[in-house]
Formats: sequence, C-alpha cells, structure tokens
Amino acid sequence: MIQIGEIQKLEVKRKTSVGVYLNTKDSKKGDKDVLLPKKEVPKAANIGYEIEVFIYRDSKERLIATTRKPKVTLGEIGLLKVVDITKIGAFLDWGLEKDLFLPFKEQTMKLEKGRKYLIGLYMDKSNRLCGTMKVKDFLRNDSPYKENDWVKGTIYSINEEIGAFVAVDNKYEGLIPINELIGVYVPGEEVDLRVINVKEDGKLDLSLRDKAYMEIDKDAELILNKAQEKGGILLLNDYSSPKEIRKELNISKSAFKKALGRLLKEGKIEFIENGIKIL
Repeated sequence: MIQIGEIQKLEVKRKTSVGVYLNTKDSKKGDKDVLLPKKEVPKAANIGYEIEVFIYRDSKERLIATTRKPKVTLGEIGLLKVVDITKIGAFLDWGLEKDLFLPFKEQTMKLEKGRKYLIGLYMDKSNRLCGTMKVKDFLRNDSPYKENDWVKGTIYSINEEIGAFVAVDNKYEGLIPINELIGVYVPGEEVDLRVINVKEDGKLDLSLRDKAYMEIDKDAELILNKAQEKGGILLLNDYSSPKEIRKELNISKSAFKKALGRLLKEGKIEFIENGIKIL
C-alpha cells in the first residue's frame, strides 16, 4: 500500500509522456498508481525498476511522488523556515516544490517570516499533510542518554516559571529548568546541553552549563575580566540582587557567589564598599 508522508521504495508499473506511474511491488490490477514526474525519473527506470520516493499531495491535492527528500516525514519533527504568512496560516520550506501548510490552529506563537521553528508533520482529517508547532506529543522518553552526557537540542517553548522545553535530537523530551536557563533564548534555537538528571519517566533535565567545578573557573575568570574592564573594581557583591548580577555578568547569583569564594580564597580580590576590587 502506498504510504502518504513517508519515504518508500515503489516499483515502476507503466511509463507515459509525463513520467512513470509507481506502486508497491505487490499491488494488484486496479490499485491506483502514483505519478513520478518526468523530470525526476532516473534514466534506468524501466518497468519493474524500484525507486525510493516520498509521497505527498501537489497543489491540486493529487497524490504525487518525488525523489526529493523532505526535511520531515510523517510523525517526525524538524526545524523549518517560514516562507510566507497568509490569512489562512503560514507556509514552510520543507525541501519540496510545494510548501508545507501550517494552520493557524496549530501555531503556538506569533510567527516571523524567515525564522525557523520546530515543526511536526501530521495528517489532517482530509488526509492532507500539515505542520504543527504542538510537538510535545511527537517526543519520546526512551533516550539512550545518562547523567553528564552532552546532547544537542532545539528549544520549542519557554515558560517563564518552569523553564525551556527542548526536543533533544528532535526525538526526546527534555527541559532546561528555569534556574539553569542562563541567558536569552528563543523558540527555534539550537543549543548544546548537558544532561543533569534522567527522571523515572525517562524525561531529561538539562543544563546549558558544564559541571559546577568547571563553571566556577569560567565564572571567576568572567568576574575578573569584567572588573578589569571597569578599572579593577566591580560594583557587585554578596548583597547584590540576582537581577543586577544577571544583567552585568549573565550568570546566576549562586554561581556568582561560588566564583567570588574561589577568588577570595586565592587572594585575587578583596571586598570594598558595594563591590569588589582586584588585588
């Protein structure tokens, strides 16, 4: 049976002036064949020849085959660029001649033309392939990763109270807890992450930071560099607010205090009124 939205091998059943018609090897007489346009037909494609193709619907909603590889197949997710925004929804570049339709009801935020977003491919009630930004249901919880592994992920949603929701390898469900979300990030951004916890249900807790002792070294160097830029004095200390510290250094107050402790112990700084001074 021909599968819409999937890459599959089909056999040439007949040749015409507009291309070749394909079907499965075990198809029966009377089964509806699908056209592979002439411009995509391999030279060796005679009757019985097998071709790997992707099946979707053309601009007239007819089933059609292509040898092009889409950026996502049915049930998968991937980063797709918005090429147009209309009154009925958005259209995305997914590597095929006909752009992928993203209905308004499947959008989770206001889109910007030219930006990439994480999109899942699903079949609507009319058997048409469409995109959705509601990708959580596409993600699995059976990743092979363990604590302290480094992974690649794509942020698909941000909650200011919980953190950033991430698709690891565009397959597995992950979260950067709010206390680990250091810096400014947006949905669609690809990031390198460290696994800090694998929950009982298989979901991954993630961090943008390295192990604590390595981060302390980096943060301490950051503090010294920032103080040097300001003439050897940095007007931040243990009593500074988390907001002030994040604005100046883009690190958490906890990380700041740990790094200060390291610098004091090593005799590289001293406290002054309202701040620190390099020795």
